[in-house]
Amino acid sequence: MTDGVAAVVLAAGLGTRLGGDVPKPLLLLGGQPLVAHALAAARASGCDTVLVVVSDARVADAITGAEIVRNEQPERGIASSLQVAIRALEPRPEIRAAVVGLADQPLVGAEAYRRLAAADVPLAYATYGGERANPVLIARERWREVLELAGDVGARVLFERHDALGVPCDGTGSPDDVDTPEDLARLESRWRSQTASE
Repeated sequence: MTDGVAAVVLAAGLGTRLGGDVPKPLLLLGGQPLVAHALAAARASGCDTVLVVVSDARVADAITGAEIVRNEQPERGIASSLQVAIRALEPRPEIRAAVVGLADQPLVGAEAYRRLAAADVPLAYATYGGERANPVLIARERWREVLELAGDVGARVLFERHDALGVPCDGTGSPDDVDTPEDLARLESRWRSQTASE
């Protein structure tokens, strides 16, 4: 059940390890920007609201079918992007939780968002092969703690403080991320193999 849940995609990272002039969310996988893949899953999840956090106007220009909020200080790390999203959602009492994914994990599937959204707990995370990964669910009762985070840390700090539910998401996609050109090449190869077999 996705009622009252927002799907959030964080796409404001600076991508410094990749180099080049193209923002990481706009790098192409299968001919589409990474952020387009991530947003397609978020939109297909059935969540009431789809929100994307950006820092680069070029990324904002490439996005359709989602609310866009801007992180003016992306150098402060992932915590700052998470906080921008929570501040945008906080005034909306109908939103009880956020399921958060990352633009640089383009193979995370819509079903993973749905499974997390259905978790009636304060905190939850996707697991693949028993390993904790994204997306993660953060219910409204934990948002105040999110606003107190600092640096390049996300929800894992909350998972260290509180019990959280692991939600198996095997078979829904992959949490592999893109941090280097080699990562992108590896995902492109996998993408080509998948599409060739369909």
